[in-house]
Amino acid sequence: WLPKAHVEAPIAGSMVLAAVLLKLGGYGIIRMAPTNISTTLIYPMIAMATWGVIMTGLTCLRKTDLKALIAYSSVGHMGLVASATLIQTPWSTSGAVILMIAHGLTSSMLFCLANMLYERTNTRMLIAMRGMHKAMPLMTSYWLIASLTNLALPPTINLIGEIQIMTTLFNWSPLTIMMTAMGATITAIYSLQMFMTTQQGHLTKDSKETYPAQTRELLIMLLHALPILLLTLNLELIY
Repeated sequence: WLPKAHVEAPIAGSMVLAAVLLKLGGYGIIRMAPTNISTTLIYPMIAMATWGVIMTGLTCLRKTDLKALIAYSSVGHMGLVASATLIQTPWSTSGAVILMIAHGLTSSMLFCLANMLYERTNTRMLIAMRGMHKAMPLMTSYWLIASLTNLALPPTINLIGEIQIMTTLFNWSPLTIMMTAMGATITAIYSLQMFMTTQQGHLTKDSKETYPAQTRELLIMLLHALPILLLTLNLELIY
């Protein structure tokens, strides 16, 4: 139901759902997992969570709806968070908290960028949004920041959280490294594909009169990018 909720909700609802409500769910798992989940249930749940990372990534590769693509990407990242919280070690919980904060900023930023393109093109189809670099060159910088943080480019906090989770999963079971590595690779592919499709190429006939980015839109993007940069420079701010 989560991708449907993301796609059908207005932009404010999508941003709040990605940045706040999903983190409340992660917090609930952290608080309830040590007492209410038996060890026999942890194994299939972690296996489903890590398998979900791969399945949502493969779904993103074939999505033509930009907002649905970002929604499925959000679900995939939260699969890593769920698997880390269920292992119940200090290292896994720390990685889950870091990834939740990083994902909240990145996913909200991507949804806001997608809505800016929707307001100008009146469509969410990727093929109709190509060439936006020529219409909004400054916004391309924020698209690049959001896409690179989504694929966990070093040394962003997204990478720190994913590395901690992958390390914890590998110590728990070495077989999980195949699933997490495949999920990370697929994430990098569709994130770069999303950036190249929307920003490169020739403008469509309907997009040639697209107005440039407004000050309020640039301010919203700055308020997303600045915390990511500050947390990357000083991770102790989280603690």
